[in-house]
Amino acid sequence: MLIGYARVSTQAQSLDRQIGALNGANVDRIFSEKATAKTIKGRPQLEKAIDALGTDDVFVIAEWDRATRSMTDGIAIIQRVADRGATVKVLDKPWLDLTSPMGKGILAFLSALAEDERERLSRRANEGRAAAKARGVKFGPKPKLTEHQQDLALERLVAGDSCRAIAKDLGVAHTTISRLGRFHGKC
Repeated sequence: MLIGYARVSTQAQSLDRQIGALNGANVDRIFSEKATAKTIKGRPQLEKAIDALGTDDVFVIAEWDRATRSMTDGIAIIQRVADRGATVKVLDKPWLDLTSPMGKGILAFLSALAEDERERLSRRANEGRAAAKARGVKFGPKPKLTEHQQDLALERLVAGDSCRAIAKDLGVAHTTISRLGRFHGKC
């Protein structure tokens, strides 16, 4: 199925040219809107068009600059379409006809760039975590009890106080005291 999308920024502008181009491409269903939006979230018809895509469908965009606001916005749209098992064809940019051999090559290139970016970000994040650990930064949720409170709770467990009584005095759940006791072999 061919699903089309057209957009203009203001109510005064006409969608006729774009809709005419989509009809000329034999699009089965057209989503259009008159909306100024800096993000995809501000374009509900674009969202609906992408959501309507199924496997092997083609998302036909009348004019690339009407659907996207930036390179990353365009890549995000292409990725969302690909995640649905569909592909993109842009009528005013023949090199963005991702149903053609040239378009598939461009998509492969964009995919390689995205994979390289993911690897770079992952590597930097791992290096940052390692550096933070070396500085003594502790990861994970903040402990419910300070070290002093933990020592106090363990002493009380050894003395025979119940988990519930200790927890009530320290203002935490009894399961926190129970886990502490099990971890230190006191329960």
